[in-house]
Amino acid sequence: MNEEFVRGMACLGAGLAMIAGLGPGIGQGIAAAKGAEAVGRNPDAAGKIQSIMVLGIALAETTGIYALIIAILLIFVKG
Repeated sequence: MNEEFVRGMACLGAGLAMIAGLGPGIGQGIAAAKGAEAVGRNPDAAGKIQSIMVLGIALAETTGIYALIIAILLIFVKG
């Protein structure tokens, strides 16, 4: 019974870890919206705005990737 409990708690923890995927998704949407607004206001700076926006989105995505790695470890690694 103890092994089943640990397995269940690991799966529950993996599910909770994946909630961290909500933050990067919302952040990336906001960054894309603000980037589009900025380009609309100043079309001449589109290249610079786009490069900064892509860098910010890449940094935000790492949080989701870390959460995915933690979830996979919790599910598949037996301790």
